[in-house]
Amino acid sequence: MKRACLERWLLVAAGIGVGATCLAQTPRPQPPTRDPHTAGFVAARELPDGAVPPPDVDGNFILGPTHAPAPETIPHDGVPRGAVSTFTMRSADSRIYPGIARDAGTFGTPDPNDPTRLIVTTSRPAPYTRNVAVYVPRQYVAGTAAPFIVGADGPDPLLFTTLDNLIARKRVPAMIAISIGNGGGDAQGSQRGLEYDTMSGRYAEFVETEVLPEVERRYGVTLTKDPEGRATMGGSSGGSAALIMAWYRNDLYRRVLAYSITAINQQWPHDPGLPGGAWEFHETLIPNSPVKPIRVWLAVGDRDLLNPNVMRDERHDWVLASENMARVLAAKGYHYQFSFVRNSGHTDFETKQQTLPQALEYVWSGYPR
Repeated sequence: MKRACLERWLLVAAGIGVGATCLAQTPRPQPPTRDPHTAGFVAARELPDGAVPPPDVDGNFILGPTHAPAPETIPHDGVPRGAVSTFTMRSADSRIYPGIARDAGTFGTPDPNDPTRLIVTTSRPAPYTRNVAVYVPRQYVAGTAAPFIVGADGPDPLLFTTLDNLIARKRVPAMIAISIGNGGGDAQGSQRGLEYDTMSGRYAEFVETEVLPEVERRYGVTLTKDPEGRATMGGSSGGSAALIMAWYRNDLYRRVLAYSITAINQQWPHDPGLPGGAWEFHETLIPNSPVKPIRVWLAVGDRDLLNPNVMRDERHDWVLASENMARVLAAKGYHYQFSFVRNSGHTDFETKQQTLPQALEYVWSGYPR
């Protein structure tokens, strides 16, 4: 492959559009298929093909290559269906996120003096709108404080259908789901990257002070203040946002569900105190911090991402990041479950259809039904 086209393909993998010439000339590189028994990966229990882990057991699991949709992800007659409503938020109304965007067709360049730092000069103020979808189960009783789950990159119809079925069977509490759209773009210099990849409690504060009050006001619901009754979920950078919310604000959230978590170096602006961004979770933060009262469910695909941009700091391997997360969570004694999924790519939808009911049941373990 020509060097110019290779560099453009790296931009494509990072979510940046390029011209059609290279697209026609070269096939897109595919991530390598990883072996879960690779030296250095965590020891894991291999399940029969089509099986998912039990929802009441911690630890590491290997899922087979067949991913049929779980019955709970499909609508069924006779199951009470929750109400789903949507409203729009504007950047002009936000105190925390007034809006940025990276110029189209641009990305960034590695700092020649620091391989962990990406220099982005094409990010500038820009407006955005985001949609927020709110699911209220039929079983919600007005005036009561309801548990809830906050999801990234919304809306998420699969989540709403799955909750209908799980709530009806009393496998999870009758929770409200708040599925929040991102502010646009991806990775460093974008609004989505700023929201999801920044290692701080800022996004949790945005949700707490700007989203949740609107949900309560618009739909006449009451959301619990008990952190044990609050969960976060997402995929890719949305998955890292889910963990970041609970890590920095476990006074607000204590249950985390993440597919293909971007626990890699994608934070921007660069923080010299945390040069690896979310990679620091498994390299320094979790190993060197007191155990936090959070419960975590993780899954990664055997064909998940590997170095999809121009940085070469050895901190852009999604599979290795998830394996490292499982290792350090186990070493510190966290309640967690990690699935390495065969025949699965980045935030693989078929994997989600197969595993979401079990993942939700695991995450909400111990909470009253």
